[in-house]
Amino acid sequence: MILLAAGAVIARAQVDPAATSRQVSITAGGLASLFQPDFADDWTDAACGYCEPVAVAGNQPLFGVGAYVDVKLAHWVQIEAEGRWQRLNQYDGIHQDNYLIGPRVPVYRFWKGTVYAKALGGFSKMTFDPGGSHGTFTTYAFGGGVDVKMTKRLSLRVPDLEYQYWPYWGNTSISPYGVSVGVGYKIF
Repeated sequence: MILLAAGAVIARAQVDPAATSRQVSITAGGLASLFQPDFADDWTDAACGYCEPVAVAGNQPLFGVGAYVDVKLAHWVQIEAEGRWQRLNQYDGIHQDNYLIGPRVPVYRFWKGTVYAKALGGFSKMTFDPGGSHGTFTTYAFGGGVDVKMTKRLSLRVPDLEYQYWPYWGNTSISPYGVSVGVGYKIF
């Protein structure tokens, strides 16, 4: 009888969780990026009276830096915000800046890594030439990558791949794409 009572007490003790973890976390990080801007200073015929830029993939990618913030509210509810300033290796004064936010979904976990996918929206600013012609454009971005946990607080983001779509760019659209690597710090 004593063994039966002890077994019931032990079984009840297993129902209570041994530990709980905080669901909400925020990670902030920095990025280094390499992007194909999808514009190589190509314009429509100047004789038309009004020139429009033409989407043409150039052979000179842009380099830049960026920052990101990942907010994890629950396992499947995550938000990513990123800013990227691509100012290095400019061809004829062309550079791009991106400001995007949207959902981030963890797809697969292995060892210390998490494969993720993201769909972001926002706007981008672009300067077209040394004269300072510029504009602000609606931007959608789709991509993903791998975050590898290095310590309890530090993670390595390698790589982060992104394909952007700018639907209203002059009389056409452009599709810049690129890759980034970075380091993140888990604030809490």
